[in-house]
Amino acid sequence: MGFEDKTIECADCGTVFTFSAEEQELFASRGYQNEPKRCLPCRQARKTRRDTGDGFGYRPNRQMYPVVCAQCGKETEVPFEPRQGRPVYCSDCYNASKTGS
Repeated sequence: MGFEDKTIECADCGTVFTFSAEEQELFASRGYQNEPKRCLPCRQARKTRRDTGDGFGYRPNRQMYPVVCAQCGKETEVPFEPRQGRPVYCSDCYNASKTGS
């Protein structure tokens, strides 16, 4: 399938950017169905906001709750309020249970 460069207007800043044929081929090889909505600088800024807890996705500054691991007894913190009667595990025990170790 032949790809040709496309020009797209950034949804955030309005700058027109080129979605190159090479990028389109890469997107297709990864199974992506949608074209990018943002130019590279806006995509990078959005990723930075998301990674630093600025309201997008993972928030490193979110409230943490102290718990004792139900399996090994280690004290740890989790990003959700534990419910009574439900076991909570430290990350090591949780990951071990997911991999079947």
